[in-house]
Amino acid sequence: MIIIYEFDYDKKPVVLFKIDASHNIPVKFKGIAYIRVGTYKKKLADYPEKERKIWAKKRDADWSAHICEEATINDLDMEAISIAMAAFKERNKNRPFASEIDTWDTVTFLERAKIIRQGKITNTAIILLGRPESAHFLSPSYAQITWKLEDKEKAYEHFAPPFYLNVNKIYQKIRNTVYKILPQDMLLPIEINKYEQWVILEALNNCIAHQDYTLCSRIIITERPNELVFTNAGDFFEGTVDDYTLGSRTPQKYRNSFLSHAMFNLGMIDTMGYGIHKMFQKQRERYFPLPEYDLSDPQKVLLKIYGHIIDEKYTRLLMDRTDLDLKTVILLDKVQKRHKITKNALSHLRKNRLIEGRYPNVYIAAHIAAITGDKSGYIKNRPFDNKHYKTLILDFIRQFGSASRKDIDSLLMNKLPDVLNEKQKKNKINNLLAELARKDKAIRNIGSDRNSSWVLT
Repeated sequence: MIIIYEFDYDKKPVVLFKIDASHNIPVKFKGIAYIRVGTYKKKLADYPEKERKIWAKKRDADWSAHICEEATINDLDMEAISIAMAAFKERNKNRPFASEIDTWDTVTFLERAKIIRQGKITNTAIILLGRPESAHFLSPSYAQITWKLEDKEKAYEHFAPPFYLNVNKIYQKIRNTVYKILPQDMLLPIEINKYEQWVILEALNNCIAHQDYTLCSRIIITERPNELVFTNAGDFFEGTVDDYTLGSRTPQKYRNSFLSHAMFNLGMIDTMGYGIHKMFQKQRERYFPLPEYDLSDPQKVLLKIYGHIIDEKYTRLLMDRTDLDLKTVILLDKVQKRHKITKNALSHLRKNRLIEGRYPNVYIAAHIAAITGDKSGYIKNRPFDNKHYKTLILDFIRQFGSASRKDIDSLLMNKLPDVLNEKQKKNKINNLLAELARKDKAIRNIGSDRNSSWVLT
């Protein structure tokens, strides 16, 4: 934690930074980690043993299991406890102890649900079931979720514990309007909500479960016109996103193990690692773009949920090809978002005749375009061979006697594939002119490099 003091001393401005000692994460300045050795500041990278000890503390300590020594049962929200107890009973209705749950007192329930330890209030209990004013027991850590609207209107609201109840209040803040999709050859549109409720609650509960509370940061849900962005502090703790999208990996450990198990006992999350996989499946079933993670900041996890269609060809393809496996859909989703794909992924999509184009500028294949009714889109993206474009240039010069670079750009820019950006199109024209002049010797420049004037040789 860093506190900044600004004051004047001897009529001169002074800025003083107070930086807490590192407890379980390195202290960084401008991306470089430092450590104090005696009275000197040293780069942590020069002391690998000290760095290992710092990270070992982080991995070994479960912040969510710590006891709030001064907190009592009276600091918990009784309504939240009552609703949580009903959920716990429903979740365990087939267990041998199900008939006993109604006889339990509050402490017994909280113990059996693994929310408190030996009758003492934990950080987990405050986060999930605490009264709003009980959050101070977690200081200097932070228990707050902020919903922020970024649109023509601007709005925000902060939510304190009990998170067990307030996740539903946050969901109600989100403008989940009806979205219409008109499939090919159908008169009536398909109407679906912009967002799937389960996906929003899963993403939000994952933020609560995986937040690194030692970073003293809030969870933020940013609502934009066509997307939701969920941000929680801390790195992606166990494995990679790709490990979980196909539902083939079970996490071996958790950042907040005590909190995660309590949330599982209350039906808030799944601890087998299927949550991410199910979010991808839900978006696929709704024909929407798949969720997208941004892990570029090592101290943040950003998850984007789309509430609109990016590329109609992709959406119509999912409607028509319900046989596609999720791995293939993930690759096609990357293609529609113009993300680079690997050569192996490219080979897989080509083998199944799903894409065309020259790597990395690929697009939906011709037969798919025909199925989805987007034949014009296919023609606009299909590259003609160089001979076609050269003929257009030569015909123009024959017709008008000469051609400036501006003339040639005007002639070809809207005829080159739309999959190319403006810079790529101009580079393509450069190459065509170079071939016509040097290799084919069909044209020559009688102007200057900056003000060219191409004529036939």
